[in-house]
Amino acid sequence: MIMEQKDYYKVLGVSEKATSEEIKKTYRKLAFQYHPDKNPGKEDMMKEINEAYAVLSDESKRREYDSYRQSYGFSARDRFRQTYTDQDIFRDSDINRVFAELSRAFGFNRPEDIFSRSTFYGDQFRTFQFRGPGFAGRSFVFFGPASRTYQETLRNSWYRANQAPAYRPTFLSRMLLLGIRALQNHMAKKYGLELPEKGRDIEDKIAIPPEIASAGGKVRYHYAGAANSRELLIRIPTGIKEGQKIKLRGMGKAGKNGGGPGDLYLKTKVRIPLLQRIKELLGK
Repeated sequence: MIMEQKDYYKVLGVSEKATSEEIKKTYRKLAFQYHPDKNPGKEDMMKEINEAYAVLSDESKRREYDSYRQSYGFSARDRFRQTYTDQDIFRDSDINRVFAELSRAFGFNRPEDIFSRSTFYGDQFRTFQFRGPGFAGRSFVFFGPASRTYQETLRNSWYRANQAPAYRPTFLSRMLLLGIRALQNHMAKKYGLELPEKGRDIEDKIAIPPEIASAGGKVRYHYAGAANSRELLIRIPTGIKEGQKIKLRGMGKAGKNGGGPGDLYLKTKVRIPLLQRIKELLGK
């Protein structure tokens, strides 16, 4: 869809009068949306987005590209590429920093691990560090053989632990997960990103005959979902008590932005015969 047009402005989906801040904000959204870790198989799309941003985010390159557009129209990008190599286009670009920010916040692989993949830039990718009075950083450029990538450290890094462990989480792990989510929400708000959001959990009641509550079995339940309504057979565990809840995973409200659905919790109500209830009330 977005990649059918090779014009850099159309690749990013910005106007010719877009400010540098608008271009950067749009690129961050696209980098998050088409990030190779989040959207495998979209490497070519991400390459086009990277190239367009590297040109339009640089004032000098953007001015020259604009002049090519005025002179050559739809073939401006091809003409521009005849003059600018990959090394020229990506020199001094902050793409690596943007990817690093997304990696730290959302648990993606580091830029060096991504860009050096054989399916991405492969052996044309290389990083270098730059230093100066009061500043230091890392950037990348395209030339020669690839530098060594990071090892498997990221696979076990703390910010990839975005799922609760099977055992009961400790207070420290719960605080860590809350901190990770807060960081992700902050970065999403800062960059205008739309994070996947799990659907809301819902609750309902299910009536159970006393004999099934005692011995276990199956009970019919009418599920009135948003998409469809149907009758379900709910398995009741042995010895379930009044007020306990049965969890039906993924049967709550639909999620947003690719997030999974919430869960349905059925609160049990044991159907005690009327005569027995009267006796209980009378204390007999």
